[in-house]
Amino acid sequence: MKPTLFVLAAGMGSRYGGLKQLDGLGPHGETIMDYSIYDAIHAGFGKVVFVIRKDFEDDFRKKILSKYEGHIPVAVVFQSVQDLPEGFTCPPERKKPWGTNHALMMGKDVINEPFAIINSDDYYGRNSFEVMARELSNLPEGSKGNYSMVGFSVGNTMSKSGSVSRGVCETRDGYLTAVVERTKIEYDENHDIVYLDDNGKPVHLEPDTPVSMNFWGFTPDYFKYSEDYFVQFLKEHINEPKSEFFIPTLVSKLVSEGTARVKVLKTESKWFGVTYSADRQGVVDKFAQLHKSGFYPDNMF
Repeated sequence: MKPTLFVLAAGMGSRYGGLKQLDGLGPHGETIMDYSIYDAIHAGFGKVVFVIRKDFEDDFRKKILSKYEGHIPVAVVFQSVQDLPEGFTCPPERKKPWGTNHALMMGKDVINEPFAIINSDDYYGRNSFEVMARELSNLPEGSKGNYSMVGFSVGNTMSKSGSVSRGVCETRDGYLTAVVERTKIEYDENHDIVYLDDNGKPVHLEPDTPVSMNFWGFTPDYFKYSEDYFVQFLKEHINEPKSEFFIPTLVSKLVSEGTARVKVLKTESKWFGVTYSADRQGVVDKFAQLHKSGFYPDNMF
């Protein structure tokens, strides 16, 4: 069975300003998602599932989904702050989504095979899809707890326009030992890469430090772990308006208790994306060059 690609597209790009998922950055109006879907199809993925917000479903179906008809089967699921387990009620002041792992949980009814999950607004590069598809396709049938992630060097994932959020990783023998979501990674006055720890103190990162860009590979058993741990998360954090249930939070827990292991996949690909509006022109230029070189055709879909 071919693996599925699960695309996180529910977030409003607040720092960028607007729905950057629908922004045409390629020379023919291609979105970053178009490149991800094109590369995923050619890497061997067999289905695409999008998680979006219900309020922009019509635009999404018209501008995004319609172009993939005839190329790959697609499905849509929805994330809402109201989607909570029985016994929990969303606090009225809660506006922020519950995080990436909550968005992932929305796919449980339509995904029954190994799957990869990506952000909609990150360009991961074709080789990263190839190594992930190969890993997921080679898993034994019924495999559980054998997960994976594509690792990128933090120095290749920075924005010159401001801070970024990354899952900072520690590895041993090619497997993940720990990953911590850091929300303010940036260049300091010496152009060194730093993040602010929980006490607001800057911590230096080497440029080749592996980070997660939310390109994970899972098997369906991950949904059950997510549901169980989300209950615990809500008991502790439901009244914190900005708390989020991140994928690295659960992955770290499963790895530390020995429930799962995560292979860190190496890739030749270079990541880029639009975190801030000032990043946009650089991304437009890169896509134009990729088309000019023939790496992508003029008519991908």
